[in-house]
Amino acid sequence: MLRLLDRGNVLFGLSDMGFDPADLATFERFLSRSSGILLVTGPTGSGKTTTLYAALRHLDSGTKNIITIEDPVEYQFQGIGQIQVNPKIQLTFANGLRSILRQDPDVIMVGEIRDAETAEIAIQGVADRAPVLSTLHTNDSASAVTRLVDMGIEPFLVASSLSGVVAQRLVRLLCPDCKALCPTAVEARSRRTPLAARDPFYRPGGCEKCLHTGYLGRVALFEILPADETIRSMILTRADADGIRTLAVSRGMRTILAAGAEKIVAGVTSVEEVLRVTQEE
Repeated sequence: MLRLLDRGNVLFGLSDMGFDPADLATFERFLSRSSGILLVTGPTGSGKTTTLYAALRHLDSGTKNIITIEDPVEYQFQGIGQIQVNPKIQLTFANGLRSILRQDPDVIMVGEIRDAETAEIAIQGVADRAPVLSTLHTNDSASAVTRLVDMGIEPFLVASSLSGVVAQRLVRLLCPDCKALCPTAVEARSRRTPLAARDPFYRPGGCEKCLHTGYLGRVALFEILPADETIRSMILTRADADGIRTLAVSRGMRTILAAGAEKIVAGVTSVEEVLRVTQEE
């Protein structure tokens, strides 16, 4: 497998990520805090690192000491200190974080929380001193909360240090030159996407511009879980992911599937594509 990174044509603005206005405001509110940990979660290749880079660009005022530890360093930014993990010299995420603590950082980015040691240092030793941005591999935002507890982090530490969780997926965009309007939403409704009977949706076509795939470009779908007082109280009682998710949805959290449905109705992606990334049958 070969991953190609086009470093000459990269957009790292939050407005380029695909947030709707309400989600963007919530995400920027997370970033404005002087401490706490913000997690971005999703499977490999879902754009987590790109979202974190966009967050760093938003925070980079030219006067802040921003330090990252990554494996690998995918893109290099002027004015930001970036550390490459190197297990051969014992430079792990955990050891790198300990070193970063001595450098009085204003913002820290940890490429991935892979083990309990890294999680403990990030939450217990770092998050109360400076904002920490990191990623986890979980299917949704609520599962990220319980994953930290399962790693052995005390619930009161998770509850007190967590700012919020952003779960995301990438969907391919329908080619604007060849996408075709479907007459009804019967198929969409039968496949459990939250579309109303009157909602139109489009299917991929195929032309030379999109190399006959029907798709051209990608956009992210986001699910944002703010760690408010109610969610914190559930963390303290060791509530499971389903309970946290149900409560968050009842309080207005939009799931990734619901975000995908909005993209379908807007004509920017297809039913098949949203079902593919949300693993719905």
